[in-house]
Amino acid sequence: MVRVSVFGIGYTGTVSAACLAEQGHQVVAVDIDPAKVASINTGRTPIVEERLDELVSTNHAAGRLSATTDIAEAILNTDVSIVCVGTPGEDTGAIGLSYVTALCRSIGAALAERKGHHSVIMRSTLVPGTMESVCVPELERASGLKAGANFGVGYFPEFLREGTAVADYFEPCLIVYGAMDDPTMTMLRDLNAALPGEHHAVDMKTAEMIKYTSNSWRATKITFANEIGNIAKSVGVDGQAVMKILCSDHEVAMSPYFLRPGFSFGGSCLPKDLRALRFLANSNDVAAPLLQGVLEANENQIVRAEALVKRFEGRTVGMVGISFKPGTDDLRESPLAALASRLLDGG
Repeated sequence: MVRVSVFGIGYTGTVSAACLAEQGHQVVAVDIDPAKVASINTGRTPIVEERLDELVSTNHAAGRLSATTDIAEAILNTDVSIVCVGTPGEDTGAIGLSYVTALCRSIGAALAERKGHHSVIMRSTLVPGTMESVCVPELERASGLKAGANFGVGYFPEFLREGTAVADYFEPCLIVYGAMDDPTMTMLRDLNAALPGEHHAVDMKTAEMIKYTSNSWRATKITFANEIGNIAKSVGVDGQAVMKILCSDHEVAMSPYFLRPGFSFGGSCLPKDLRALRFLANSNDVAAPLLQGVLEANENQIVRAEALVKRFEGRTVGMVGISFKPGTDDLRESPLAALASRLLDGG
């Protein structure tokens, strides 16, 4: 059993607090909103989420789940803090960190008064590098202590979907976490030990990036399906049937082979077929910005490689392979052949 304080009684925080209590931990939820705190302390969930009513009620009755507005009290009486406050987007598109920084200062001030080790684990969605450049410095300034030595720091992104969050917690699609120090890494392993699936222990910056990659990938898939559906409808085809059959192909269409960062695609099929589908869409007055973006992004990989090589001006360039992919001698629309041509033209 671990004594846990969960900061932020919103969707992620309430689900995390209730599920941790269900796993047998002693949990105190912390929020500045007295109404949310009162709701937990009367055994009621402050948000609507399937199965959450029962979890909050039974664990409050069992004495494993309570709530408070007192940050210092929570820190002094728990072993680990899990931060689940929001990071709303700003008008510029940048991540909003006002809630995170304010809470880090408050937690840091409480850590200065605490005896013994305490770990601060962020679950809030943070762009890569935020833990190291923002959260850790704020905690250190407010506490006067050294992160990784006097207190622990970790990052533990969540992959909970509203509506199925409790099920997602106990049957996770992905478990990723990182920490600055061994005690916090051990704490993260222990908190997740009973959950099924592969556990990925990485550095904090990688964990931050995985969260954004996951959300961006989901958004891209939805947009792709919508764009294909629009084009299909314009020619009298059922887009739902097209995507359903496509998703049944786990050898190629759903293969992770195509999700490895590297060089541009080429060959006799992908470039011309993508251009042809884009042309069909344009001919039927159907917007296809994603397909257009794919072509532009593919060209950008060649431009990027050319720029990287040109940094070594005056040097000899060797190319290992020039066909569009390994295991073939097909040079049709090979991005490597295109790169070689550009380098030759550039002298």
